[in-house]
Amino acid sequence: MDEQETSRKKKNRPGAGQIIGCSALAAAGLFFRFALRGYVYWGYLCFFLVALIFLHAFLPRVLWRVVLGLTCLGIVYFCIVEIPIIKNARTDPDAERPYLVVLGAAVYGDRPSLTLVRRLEGARDYLNQYPESIAIVSGGQGKGENITEAQAMRDWLVAHGIAGERILMEPRATSTQENLAYSFAIIEERGDSPDGNVAIVSSAYHLFRAKSMARLQGVEAAGVAAPWGYPMVMLNYFIREAFGITHLWVFGR
Repeated sequence: MDEQETSRKKKNRPGAGQIIGCSALAAAGLFFRFALRGYVYWGYLCFFLVALIFLHAFLPRVLWRVVLGLTCLGIVYFCIVEIPIIKNARTDPDAERPYLVVLGAAVYGDRPSLTLVRRLEGARDYLNQYPESIAIVSGGQGKGENITEAQAMRDWLVAHGIAGERILMEPRATSTQENLAYSFAIIEERGDSPDGNVAIVSSAYHLFRAKSMARLQGVEAAGVAAPWGYPMVMLNYFIREAFGITHLWVFGR
């Protein structure tokens, strides 16, 4: 290693202030990742920043430039992917359809999670606006759930003024793809075609992926955005969604 490179590494080596800053970032990352629900990707972002600081300090100049270039490419790709996610994070115009598929989310015991409550609020408002539409509540029973997500959703909607005869339950699905496939099968069993006859209610950040999955199953669906939750939590899920969309594009699921 030449003297110039040695001098550069010594100059860039983190000082006490940087070490304290990295420690604070690492502590924040651990807090977001393990102590809070819905902030996981804020934690990962903190860890990533810590890694960049140390890589800048210790990598040779050439390797640091490679890391910096890859990071910039990743940021550009992330921004490109977020464009359709953000563009679709709203209720589509003219979203009235005969069927409304309500995508499941976590249930704690018998109680819908905050994410699921937001989706149910969007479903309730939609069903009140379009009284001829029928809801299909979709979701099986997962770990920590005493009842199926479908049953929890039906109970909530009935308790909030939606007639039970307007609600069909799909209690088997364990993923968004299954939510859609099983719900579309119910529509077909009723003698209707799901294509062009379905609206999907989900969290705003999730609508682009849900509609893309429906399209992969041959169904053009309208999107209905649930009310937003806490801004920091929503931003966490918008970050996460870029990875979900990438997985969908690469693996088709």
